[in-house]
Amino acid sequence: EKVTLVVDGTRFAVNPQIFTAHPDTMLGRMFGPGREYNFTRPNEKGEYEIAEGISSAVFRTVLDYYKTGIINCPDGISIPDLRDTCDYLCINFDFNTIKCQDLSALLHELSNDGAHKQFDSYLEELILPIMVDSARKGERECHIVVLTDEDTVDWDEDHPPPMGEEYSQILYSSKLYRFFKYIENRDVAKAVLKERGLKNIRIGIEGYPTCKEKVKRRPGGRSEVIYNYVQRPFIQMSWEKEEGKSRHVDFQCVRSKSLTNLVTVGDDVLEDHEVIMHHPPQVDELDRL
Repeated sequence: EKVTLVVDGTRFAVNPQIFTAHPDTMLGRMFGPGREYNFTRPNEKGEYEIAEGISSAVFRTVLDYYKTGIINCPDGISIPDLRDTCDYLCINFDFNTIKCQDLSALLHELSNDGAHKQFDSYLEELILPIMVDSARKGERECHIVVLTDEDTVDWDEDHPPPMGEEYSQILYSSKLYRFFKYIENRDVAKAVLKERGLKNIRIGIEGYPTCKEKVKRRPGGRSEVIYNYVQRPFIQMSWEKEEGKSRHVDFQCVRSKSLTNLVTVGDDVLEDHEVIMHHPPQVDELDRL
């Protein structure tokens, strides 16, 4: 028995037994023992239209997995596209399964997997306790600066650094600091936080004041403290949904061009409506309102 699969307008006639040998994959479940209970039904021609959005060339490459257990990726096939196809078909994407010439692209995808798992643990062990502490104080967002284990913060109590750094949370972790050094890891972290339902996510590198270098005396006896800044990763996010924003609108008072002096006119406006009728508001005023 053979079944016909239609992918990207191309027909593939295959023996479904090659799929049942891999029951953990999507096609293995489709054509496995519970085939009659599957939601995927053949069309009027008896063909199965599957894998919408996947190219026929990539699907032809993936079929090798069901025959040999290995996917030999030929030149011209994008590794990210191959990765998306494997994820869609529930095929394990690792170095034992994928063989390709472009090792850089393959290792990049494997690094994304490793970074995803690593940041999951960092989020639970290091970041989430700080977020919970901020939430218990009534905060709606959190700004965390990641310092190394060797960094020290020594601020002058009378002259703290400007720009509101005192509202930042500090996390000492050399491991997380090294993790955020890579732009790719920061992108993975953003994706993880977005998956967990957080909003307004910002991750980057910023200068953070650690200790004062010197004190300058200004005219009049005012002193200015100069701090030493180090470049460290930061992560900022909010747990409030966009729909929760206030719908209240504050209208700005705009001086009308029809009334040159609202104070002197005063009550005359109420007594003589022709003042407004003869001087209607301009279009640009309506736009601003």
